[in-house]
Amino acid sequence: METIICYVGGSARGNPGPSAYGVYITDAKGSLLSEVGKGIGNGTDNFAAYYGVMVGLQTLQGVLGAKSMSTEIDLRLDNEFVKKQLNAESPINEPGLVPMFIEIYNMRVASFPHLNLKLIYHDENKEVDRLVSEALDGKG
Repeated sequence: METIICYVGGSARGNPGPSAYGVYITDAKGSLLSEVGKGIGNGTDNFAAYYGVMVGLQTLQGVLGAKSMSTEIDLRLDNEFVKKQLNAESPINEPGLVPMFIEIYNMRVASFPHLNLKLIYHDENKEVDRLVSEALDGKG
């Protein structure tokens, strides 16, 4: 089974403050398949991280199409809070995150049966950090 690695993240300056997400997708050998980073207005770090996961899955759908059903996806993020909520290990206490949680859940069920969420260290998410910073600085 083919493996695709999708790095995602988001950040806010001020928390809450200006926020952005980043998505960086590679094949198993590290070749870039897609990248995107965009500002999303004022929000929290957690809101931006959720947004990154949501856009990451949407981007994967565009890259893989029907192959998403037979591809192993390693979704790597450095936000433990978001990972635990998406894996049903922790409750969602912020009502504003619930709609994105539902959207992500529905995409997982419909298109990504082989999705694995992996928590990584912040320094392992450098490309996503670059995309987020560029978006926040108006360069993305």
